[in-house]
Amino acid sequence: MDSNAISTGSALKPRADAVRMRRIAPPTLFAAALVAAALPGNPAAALEPKLLPNERAFAFSARGVDDRTVEARFVIADGYYLYRDRIKFTIEPGTLGEATLPPGKPKEDQFFGKVETYRNQVVIKLPLDAAAPGRAVTVNAESQGCADLGVCYPPQIQKVTLTLPVAGGRPGMPVEAAPVKKSWLN
Repeated sequence: MDSNAISTGSALKPRADAVRMRRIAPPTLFAAALVAAALPGNPAAALEPKLLPNERAFAFSARGVDDRTVEARFVIADGYYLYRDRIKFTIEPGTLGEATLPPGKPKEDQFFGKVETYRNQVVIKLPLDAAAPGRAVTVNAESQGCADLGVCYPPQIQKVTLTLPVAGGRPGMPVEAAPVKKSWLN
């Protein structure tokens, strides 16, 4: 044997520390790869689209305009759109009259064919069948929309409870279905 050679143990039986390293190394390397993939500077993480939660992409709010009318509003994030024919409303207690939705923009949609969509914002007046001055009501808004990235969200129901103005009173403030949470750090 050459005097400068370093022995690493028997060729037939690996050393115990080498066996331990083989058992530990793959999980450790996998965990390190996961951490590296999650880091902000990772190019692969930058390529993945960041989709907003449904209630942020299509933020719903409503307010009482008078004792017989509720104004419903969707604020639609940039890069997203709502389907006109997928918007429906109910109110509790009581019933709504026929709501007139404004015309949407025609679109040839990869999922639903020819449709009308809303971008940015849509405001809809909801007539109540009976006057309810000063009464609290819950407005249920069912809607469905998509992101321009080609991802469609499942239908969602958002609810707000508001108090209708008394007869001759001023319109109420908008009530948001999913208000943005404020942080002490912002």
